[in-house]
Formats: sequence, C-alpha cells, structure tokens
Amino acid sequence: MSDEVSAAELFDRLGARYEDAFADLPGQHAALDWLTARLPAGARVLDVGSGTGRPVAARLAAAGCAVTGIDVSPTMVDLARERVPGADFELADVRTYTPPDGGFDAVCAFFPLLVMSRPEVEESLRRIARWIVPGGYFVMATVPGDIEDVEIEWMGHRVRVSSLSAEDYVRRLDELGLEVLHTERSTYQPASETAGPEDHLFCYARRR
Repeated sequence: MSDEVSAAELFDRLGARYEDAFADLPGQHAALDWLTARLPAGARVLDVGSGTGRPVAARLAAAGCAVTGIDVSPTMVDLARERVPGADFELADVRTYTPPDGGFDAVCAFFPLLVMSRPEVEESLRRIARWIVPGGYFVMATVPGDIEDVEIEWMGHRVRVSSLSAEDYVRRLDELGLEVLHTERSTYQPASETAGPEDHLFCYARRR
C-alpha cells in the first residue's frame, strides 16, 4: 500500500483511470439529465472537481452551457482541456477559489468533498451556496457517513477522508438556503479492481 497522499497527488496519479472507473455511474447521468433539462443555453455552470471533464463538463457544454471546471490536480486539468475544448478549466481548489462576478446559474459537485477535513467540507458547502444565483441549481454526490479524518485505501492509495451523514447533508443544504428537491441513495461498484462497492448520496437542490 502506498503512502498517504493529498487529493491533488491522488488524482494526478489516477489520471484517466478515474474516468474509466466511473464512466458509467447511473446516478451521475441521471443528475445531469435533470439539470440540463432545466438550464437555458448559455447558463453559467461551475463543475467543482471536474476531473477529466467527462462526463460532466462534456455533457453540460454539449447542452449549450458556459462551463467552468476547477480541479486541484494539474493532470486532470490538462486531460480536461484536451477532452472538452468547449469548456474552460482552471487549476483551483474549492476551498480557496474566487468565482467571477455574477456567480453561477448552477454548480455541480460530484465527489470533490471527501479528501479534506470535516470543517473544510462544511465550509466548502457554505462557499458553494453563495456562488449560486437565486433560483439556480446545485447537484452533488458524495459518499455519506458521519466520519472525520478516516484513513482508507482507495484505488491503491491511502487517503484521509471526511463526510457528513446523508441527513446532515440535507439539513446543512437547507440551512444554507438551498431547497433540497430530490435525494437518492445507491450502491455503485467502480470498474476497477482496486475499489470496492461505494454507498452514494445524490442531492438536487435549488437556491431560494
């Protein structure tokens, strides 16, 4: 087992293997179907933890959205720029990112709030909620659990993860002014021999 790594180091090492392992995630595709059906052409969308750009930024750009992706991994940003030339990608961290004036009509956050501390998870949610315009949308996915700084092995690497329970995520989003419209729990087996089945929580919300 390799030494413990940061989120940036982890995804630099995984590169395109991450996309391969999660390419057919049904809950993510359903969330994108839901979101793109509600966004007009030209909608400003932020993809937090954009990875290789596929499928999230690619599908949003194909739907006519103005997409910005941010990721802490230089490798992922380079891959995304190659794979999705119709979107903009920046090397940036949700914990310190400064959004453009005017905010976003929607924010996607598929699994970026895990390899961090519990206070950072809470603060990242607060920051994201402020970036969404009134009436705008937030779709997210995570591995729920009342955990803090737990060391795990995932896809061949040791990382420390934190999360909130599903109930606490819903409560926190509501406190931040986001009306939770839909939640879904599911189990997914990534297409990788180095990752076991994962419990996933998907949330769809709208800023009041």
